[in-house]
Amino acid sequence: MLQPRRLKYRKPQRRKVKGKATRGNKVAFGDFGLQSLDHGWISAHQIEAGRVAARHGLKGSSGKIWIRIFPHKPITATPQETRMGKGKGSPIDYVAVVKPGTVMFEIGGVSEDVAREALNRVAHKLPVRCKMIRKEMV
Repeated sequence: MLQPRRLKYRKPQRRKVKGKATRGNKVAFGDFGLQSLDHGWISAHQIEAGRVAARHGLKGSSGKIWIRIFPHKPITATPQETRMGKGKGSPIDYVAVVKPGTVMFEIGGVSEDVAREALNRVAHKLPVRCKMIRKEMV
């Protein structure tokens, strides 16, 4: 599972996810990408589930997968049935903050049909709406 090696702050505040992605919003490495249409948090578990689903979707072909998001943000929670007033809870998971337009996964070296099926499998694992995009030839 993905998590950062070091953190500047152990328990950051949650913050709002505002605006559209200005960076990381184009296909850079592969031929096809999965782009977010909503804001949201994607947990390390969901990213790993997407990676496994993409690998299965490629069906053993020589295609390559790039994961363009990383879970940098720790999420805290207090244990169940704990009374109020005992401070902020311990970190339980790490999430990637995703804005509309962020390219989350990329696939290269396969046909469009195989890439569409693999990225569709990944999209079912994620909590945000997604669409498949193609690399822009300049």
